[in-house]
Amino acid sequence: MKRISYITSDFETWKSEFNFKHSVVVRFSETDMFGHMNNTVPFTYFEEARIQFLYHIGMREKWFGSANSCIPVVADLQCDFIRQVYFEQKLNIYVKVNQIGRSSIDLHYLALNEQNEPCFVGRGTLVQISKETGKSVPWTSEDKGKLSQTLPVID
Repeated sequence: MKRISYITSDFETWKSEFNFKHSVVVRFSETDMFGHMNNTVPFTYFEEARIQFLYHIGMREKWFGSANSCIPVVADLQCDFIRQVYFEQKLNIYVKVNQIGRSSIDLHYLALNEQNEPCFVGRGTLVQISKETGKSVPWTSEDKGKLSQTLPVID
């Protein structure tokens, strides 16, 4: 497997640190005429898994409740392709918080096929900002607790 800059430990150790997954099936509309998944689709899968992960750890109420003043925005996102993916393949998209900053988190992503083989990996920065000013808003200690908790693997 090629060397991926944000995977600083060996791949198996990095892989073992994931504890949240979201399953998807590659749709026909996400493929080319050969049934091969389009290279933009992993970003949609990362988004789906990221949203489910944030809901699962309890961040939904903070950002989508009636009294919310902050929102999460994606500051950067990248994907590295390892194995081809095709129409109707089932994938498990894993998400983990790699690092918590003052107002940002670095998330890592891993997509495994049904044979438990890695197909693509990724990382991205999510920043919490004020809806009114657009400036970053620091995490509270409660937020940091939610973001750093160890979760059981779920579907």
